[in-house]
Amino acid sequence: MSRTIDVEALCAEKGLRITEQRRIIAKVLGESEDHPDVEALHRRASRVDPNISIATVYRTVRLFEEAGILERHEFGDGRSRYEAASDAHHDHLINVETGEVVEFVDEELEELQRRIAERLGYRLVDHRMELYGVAVERDS
Repeated sequence: MSRTIDVEALCAEKGLRITEQRRIIAKVLGESEDHPDVEALHRRASRVDPNISIATVYRTVRLFEEAGILERHEFGDGRSRYEAASDAHHDHLINVETGEVVEFVDEELEELQRRIAERLGYRLVDHRMELYGVAVERDS
C-alpha cells in the first residue's frame, strides 16, 4: 500500500506549531513507505538538514504521537516504529525473518471481526491486527 500522507497538514489541523525541523520530519514521515524507527527517521531527516539532532526527532515523534498524528507500532523487534495516522484502516503482516512489514486490507476479514465482536455482545469500534510469518516459496 503505497501512500503519501501530508503530516504537515495534520499538524496544522491539530494546531501544532510547525518549526522548520518539524516540517522536515513531517515530510520524511509522510513520504515513508515503510514503518521507520526514530533512528531511521533521524538518518533521513539529517540528509535534508544535518543540524537535526536525534533528540529533536525523539521529541517531535512523541509530540506527533500525543497529537494523534502518528501511530506507534511494536512489531516484536524491540523497536518502536511509526507511521502517519490515517483514516484508511489497514492491517499488518510482519516477516519475522526480514522485518518487512506488509500493509493489507481484506474486507472478508473485516466483516468476520465485526461478526465475532457482535456474537460476543460487542460493537467493534476499533482494532489493530498484526500477523507474523515467514515468506514461503511459490511455484512459478
